[in-house]
Amino acid sequence: MTLRVREIATPAGMARAHVERALTAKGTVILGHGAGGGVDAPDLVSLRRLVADGWCYVRVEQPWRVAGRRIATPPKTLDAAWVPVVEALTNGRWALPRPLVVGGRSAGARVACRTAATVVADAVLALSFPLHPPGSPEKSRAHEAALVLDSGMPLCVIQGGRDPFGRPEEVRAALGDGVEVRSVRGDHSFAAHPEDAFDAASAWLSTIGG
Repeated sequence: MTLRVREIATPAGMARAHVERALTAKGTVILGHGAGGGVDAPDLVSLRRLVADGWCYVRVEQPWRVAGRRIATPPKTLDAAWVPVVEALTNGRWALPRPLVVGGRSAGARVACRTAATVVADAVLALSFPLHPPGSPEKSRAHEAALVLDSGMPLCVIQGGRDPFGRPEEVRAALGDGVEVRSVRGDHSFAAHPEDAFDAASAWLSTIGG
């Protein structure tokens, strides 16, 4: 596998895409990081093995992270940066192959859900979707994930069984039968068993591949 890093200009500053390509790719997975970490999160690193499954795999660093800031910018800014990154990776000379699966972990999953229709994705993969702030189930973000389902796209949520931002059963109850929810060991970070995230993602992606 060959890792190439591409810098992409966005309205929020320079983003950075870490691109790994299979020799004969059957599709592309583009994932963003969370609000408190970067592309070296254990689950995002574990998913690099998707290249061996025949996928192009891209981890995207948002401009705030590239600039060295510690605090994520507001959601509208994150969305405004994400869209041109995905467009740059799927058009022109890069033109990574379809089907196109977008997603991310935590805040990155929210960004992907909100913008999936805009970037004309084929499916969304959400790692640790933050359904609600810890201890505040009334502040649901289910409507963001529902945008994917309303657009007719497949949505897979890989959720830790002890996630304080929403356990797997909460996600299922909030989004209904249209969402594929895969429960894995751990809490919001998957740090102890990142391989579980890969196993769940690989199994689901086998139903999406071109």
